[in-house]
Amino acid sequence: MNLDFEKTGGLIPAIIQDDETNKVLMLGYMNEESLAETQRLGKVTFYSRSKQRLWTKGEESGNFLNVVSITDDCDHDTLLIKVNPVGPVCHTGSDTCFDETNKEDVLFFKYLQHFIQKRYQEKPEGSYTTSLFNEGVNRMAQKVGEEAVETVIEATNGTDKRLVYESADLIYHLIVLLTSKGLSIEDLARELKSRHKIK
Repeated sequence: MNLDFEKTGGLIPAIIQDDETNKVLMLGYMNEESLAETQRLGKVTFYSRSKQRLWTKGEESGNFLNVVSITDDCDHDTLLIKVNPVGPVCHTGSDTCFDETNKEDVLFFKYLQHFIQKRYQEKPEGSYTTSLFNEGVNRMAQKVGEEAVETVIEATNGTDKRLVYESADLIYHLIVLLTSKGLSIEDLARELKSRHKIK
């Protein structure tokens, strides 16, 4: 990054965005020193205009902003920092400084995909997911078939609660199978997106 701190008097705005939900959490300001500290600590550190000093977000509350990535804009005078927040971001107790809720349950699929990929790489003993990988693709495919049948049964003769339960099992086992083949739910999303036509 070749940032232009001089253009804005030594301070540049830093937009803080949740890496998982893509929600904008807050806006702060950084000078060269606070940016360097952010990179060193891996936690967002601003220059506080009111305190006239460096200020690591969460230094008092423990609600740190753990850095995932830092990028600058096309004019090199604004930063976009993606983070994993620890707790609420705003001093009011709100998830964001814009009083928005920072929860998207559907994004748990993304977390689950990463978790299963990690299981595939590390294969810790005692893990059910590890046992599926060790048993091979035929067993994983069989489990997807079994869960699909159970989902159909609940859809036609069961309860909504059981349908959700069996559908969750189906999706989990499908992600395991995809992972074993070097694929992911992102591949499914791309395929569905390519088919989607708005008329």
